Amino acid sequence: MSSAEPTEQTGPAVREPGRAPRTAAPAAPPLPGLAESARGLADATTTSTALVADALARIEATQPTLNAFRHLRTEAALAEAAQADRRLAAGERLPLLGVPVAVKDDTDVAGLPTHFGCDGELPPAVSDSEAVRLLRAAGAVVVGKTNSCELGQWPFTEGPAFGATRNPWNTAHTPGGSSGGSAAAVAAGLVPAALGSDGAGSVRIPAAWTHLVGIKPQRGRISVHPHSDAFQGLTVNGPLARTVADAALLLDAVAGAHPEDFHRPPAVRAADAARRDPGRLRIALAWRPPLTLTGAGPDPEVRRAVAALAETLARLGHHVEEARPRYGLIGLAFVPRATVGIAEFAARHPEPALLDPRTRSALRTGTRLGGRVVRAARAREVRQHRRIGALFDSYDVLLTPTTAAPPPRIGTFDRLGAWRTDVTMAAACPYAWPWNVLGWPGVNVPAGFTRSGLPVGAQLLGPSRSEERLIALAAQLEDDLRWYEHRPPV
Repeated sequence: MSSAEPTEQTGPAVREPGRAPRTAAPAAPPLPGLAESARGLADATTTSTALVADALARIEATQPTLNAFRHLRTEAALAEAAQADRRLAAGERLPLLGVPVAVKDDTDVAGLPTHFGCDGELPPAVSDSEAVRLLRAAGAVVVGKTNSCELGQWPFTEGPAFGATRNPWNTAHTPGGSSGGSAAAVAAGLVPAALGSDGAGSVRIPAAWTHLVGIKPQRGRISVHPHSDAFQGLTVNGPLARTVADAALLLDAVAGAHPEDFHRPPAVRAADAARRDPGRLRIALAWRPPLTLTGAGPDPEVRRAVAALAETLARLGHHVEEARPRYGLIGLAFVPRATVGIAEFAARHPEPALLDPRTRSALRTGTRLGGRVVRAARAREVRQHRRIGALFDSYDVLLTPTTAAPPPRIGTFDRLGAWRTDVTMAAACPYAWPWNVLGWPGVNVPAGFTRSGLPVGAQLLGPSRSEERLIALAAQLEDDLRWYEHRPPV
């Protein structure tokens, strides 16, 4: 279905602090998307050297404003691009041969440290993670590593180690987190697509707040090696892109298990699914989030946007009705797994005193909840599958807001203690994390903009191994709404 490429068009009017809304002036021609770049390289209408040099120039030009990247591979990427051009000239063809991409800085790239948002000196990784190895096997050129908040804990990408990563739609606001650098880079057209990771919504939240497609795949779909079970099974890697076709292409390129991986779902064909009619589906629309003790519900502008998306689905022939998933007390399973995961990563840092006080608080909590408590939390997953999965006896897809609020302003979480950060975060983002507990797939799709021009999103959620259905539905929505035509002003 959705194989259309973006056409150049500026975004909606954007309100700058203290100013009336404005429309962006015409900018340089946009970087082509992932599939378009791959076709141009195969057809010899462009070169990898030109694409990679363009991406690096855009990154350098926007680093003072967006601050999307922690590390660049300038010399290595240009050398790999030149080699890709020689391979292309010799007739070699691979899915992403010569295409520039970025990866999040929780992902090992040989020769670069994996800071994962932390301060301090860390040694360079001695080998690529499995996801990067598969990217290279598909021919992609990794131009750099994007910023993440410290150990991926929060839905903002700010910290003393690197400053603040900003939203291309309005630089006074966060692009979200923890894959905020990847989202900002793709939304601003610095790279055609990027990998992020999602342990509590960290792909879907920044995708929602930057007007992107973000796929959280089934647990095990993309290897997290050298970690066998990242964050106690909560965290998966996933693509961020401007179109469903590009996100699906990147998913296909990096899907696959390492021999040491615990989870090995059967293969999917994401790119094929993006060209497939989803059929007429039964869609449950849920406004009520799981219990977080914050009283959180969707902001009126988020509710308006997601309701309009639900109306579009109905107009496309799907049966849409409101329903309530039986989440139960799923948070009691999430908290031990999340904090133990943070404790496991924090314990590896060579200078613990450099960690954020909120990280050290989570480390202490995770240490207390390890062992028998976290094992009991994980053992509940089977029952949670049955209870929440009962929804899919009556419906094919669950639709919810991705977040309850539009993107917050930069600095919203500054000077908050651990408890206040958690409460503020839970109120803004109460919808995404249950699917990490379950290990099931979800896709963020752009749902439109607030009246001040800030993006918001909706998530399509499914039962185990339902990526193909979710991708086909997202592609059908994209064909109708053509969200890729809107670009940020930065």
